[in-house]
Amino acid sequence: MKRHFLRLWDLTKEEINAIIERAISLKAGVDAQQCPLIGKSIGLLFEKPSTRTRISFEVGIYQLGAQAVYMTPSEIQLGRGETIEDTARVLSRYLDALVIRTFEHERLIRFSSASDIPVINGLSDLHHPCQALADLMTIKEKKDRIAGLKVAYIGDGNNVANSLIEAAGRIGFSLNVACPEGYEPDAEVLEEARSGDGEIIILRDPKEAAGRADVIYTDVWVSMGQEAEKDKKKKRFQPYQVNLQLVGCAREDVIVMHCLPAHRGEEITNEVLDGPSSVVFDQAENRLYAQKALLEMLLVQ
Repeated sequence: MKRHFLRLWDLTKEEINAIIERAISLKAGVDAQQCPLIGKSIGLLFEKPSTRTRISFEVGIYQLGAQAVYMTPSEIQLGRGETIEDTARVLSRYLDALVIRTFEHERLIRFSSASDIPVINGLSDLHHPCQALADLMTIKEKKDRIAGLKVAYIGDGNNVANSLIEAAGRIGFSLNVACPEGYEPDAEVLEEARSGDGEIIILRDPKEAAGRADVIYTDVWVSMGQEAEKDKKKKRFQPYQVNLQLVGCAREDVIVMHCLPAHRGEEITNEVLDGPSSVVFDQAENRLYAQKALLEMLLVQ
């Protein structure tokens, strides 16, 4: 049965845990020679530039035995006025799944509504669920558990924050989000996630959020498409920098996470990003395995 993955909330707790366990197995080399998606073609339609999302999907698709077909709007008729729905219907006739990296989340909803194949959110302005799967895998890898941990997210209430909030609601960990007033995560996402198993608190003081945390997470202050707000946001978010002083508020064995790319010296200092608590590059690597596990779940019958 066709399933889309537009947000983390599309998966159950059991499915998320199964993907994480499968991803850890794939990283350990289990079934490394198997190609369960041989003969399949998976489209990558990217309206935003990418390093980790594009490369991890292309490599993962190849390792699973399928081929990746990379597209930008300017390379197909979508860039010349063809509707989203018509594009989705046509691509459904050629491909077995489609990964989309876009701006407005509504575009993903329109694509998936007209598509006969699974549509995967490679990033939208509202959600970044593939990143959240890799984040959860990394936490499990480093802490041997996820449920019951205390995670502090410091910074802009953006798409990464929204997906972490959904992760907390599904898996059942405590999430403190520290952000300035006016930069909170999406209210509807927050309300829905609070109906789940985790405790989710919005705070203003980053040190309070980081107090006794097992995990500290941050992201850029200015996301793609928000460049006009750069100077304003850099000034407003200065107290939310993840530095050694902030990390000192957390547990001694805290891990520090960042989805990358990082603006070094802004949301995070070099000392922290390159320091002993950082798991940032393991986190980036885990995009590959988490997405391979996701593709298997969606496409292997």
